[in-house]
Amino acid sequence: MKKLQQMKGWMTKKMDLPADVLMDLPRITLIGQIHIYIENHKGLLVFSDTEVRLLLKQGHLLVKGSGFVIKTILPEELLLEGTIDQVLFLEE
Repeated sequence: MKKLQQMKGWMTKKMDLPADVLMDLPRITLIGQIHIYIENHKGLLVFSDTEVRLLLKQGHLLVKGSGFVIKTILPEELLLEGTIDQVLFLEE
């Protein structure tokens, strides 16, 4: 499995491909402190008005803040609005 990841990393550099696509990484777009758009997640684990936790290929993504509202949710995409205080990657 590690060799496969190394090969993907090499291909990404040599072929000038986006790393998020080839290596199955999340793409996160943060607009100020009010919007966060997350692509390439593997599922919603926890949602409250102060915390969102998403499953990633490797670990979890934790978003903390207040007044959270999910504006869009698709199988691998999520648009969250509210006041975003922290975005953390957790290895599990």
